[in-house]
Amino acid sequence: MKVGRRRYWIYLLLFCLSAINYVDRIALSVSSQAIAKEFDLSPVALGYLFSSFLWTYILCLLPMGMLVDRYGTRISNAVSISVWSIATMLTGAAGSFSALIATRLAMGAGEASTFPAGIRTIREWVPVGERGVATAIFNSGAYAGPAFGAIFLAWISSIWGWRGSFVIAGAIGFVWLAAWLIWFNKPEKVSWLGAEERQKILSERDVVEKAVAVTGSASKLRDLLREKSMWGLALTQGCAVYTQYLFLTWLPSYLQATRDISILKTGLYTAISYGLAVILGIALGRLSDLILTPATVRQGGRRKMVVIMMLCSSIILAAPFVSSVWGIVALVTVSLTGISTAISMNFALANDLLRNPQDAGKATSIMVVGGNVFGVMAPIVTGYVIVGSGGYGWAFGLAGILLLIGAVTSLTLTRQPIGVSS
Repeated sequence: MKVGRRRYWIYLLLFCLSAINYVDRIALSVSSQAIAKEFDLSPVALGYLFSSFLWTYILCLLPMGMLVDRYGTRISNAVSISVWSIATMLTGAAGSFSALIATRLAMGAGEASTFPAGIRTIREWVPVGERGVATAIFNSGAYAGPAFGAIFLAWISSIWGWRGSFVIAGAIGFVWLAAWLIWFNKPEKVSWLGAEERQKILSERDVVEKAVAVTGSASKLRDLLREKSMWGLALTQGCAVYTQYLFLTWLPSYLQATRDISILKTGLYTAISYGLAVILGIALGRLSDLILTPATVRQGGRRKMVVIMMLCSSIILAAPFVSSVWGIVALVTVSLTGISTAISMNFALANDLLRNPQDAGKATSIMVVGGNVFGVMAPIVTGYVIVGSGGYGWAFGLAGILLLIGAVTSLTLTRQPIGVSS
């Protein structure tokens, strides 16, 4: 009997959630030159502004992970997207540097539940044989958002100014919210899912846990923090996310400042790199599902894909030696594809290693904290590097070195199941 595929609508909702999240993040980067001119901001001040939403984002991640595990994903995502969308719209009304910082702080707090809730949704909805591609689809929104946002918001900004672009970006979130509240719930509860497909999801989503006979309540946060593999996942995440935020915050400014490109052309070049990273990242996620068996999933075999992708992404080390615009676009595309796939597979690897699905929200929060502790430094460090060295060469070099460190970390520190003692 053929089983339906209506669960793919959940994959699409998660993709759109992540994409909207990153449209709102890149809105500041797209308009950064106009904002810097209006408020007379130096590169260092701009770096602090770029990173400011991450301050509250990091502080709220662990509490949000626990709230997601307690109250579920439907409520968590509904509240969070409402908060960050309002904050994004208010950015367009900011009249001072401190007001800009305040709205970005509110946005960061609102966005903190997105990845914990998204990864837990995958744990609830996705058969283990689709976990890699589903995670890749969800995480690819983080690259589709900048691809779409770079062009769309640049166009809006050219017509209505940078303030109008923030209002439009924030309003998009409420369209998604309506769809989420109408159609989403756990697979056990939704009425639009066929009986055969519901049974497939429920019987196959926790095949790893059934294989090792894991029972019991959720682990405490401190228990997860004692796991070496949990630290390995978080550190690997950090090494990848540093470069992700370097591109997200400084790539448009880099192209405008060093290549003398208009804001619209900058949006086009940025969109090309991010758009190709989306397509290639999803394809590589599907490949990981095809080549992995349930046995290799239980053993954490997905780490090999993480390592390979981190190594591919480190090609950004060559950026200072490339002079053409299209050469830079090619390098950034390869690096973004590597980062996108490495982060997706790292999230999927966490789900593979977790023995209790009730720990998914907290474990994801730990990983995202690890990632964004590095990520919060990227815009600030890059600002100082530009001022100190007079260029972007060392900024790309530091990012490439961290990617190599991340590959070694994943290879050596993510070899044990998480929560098996529970």
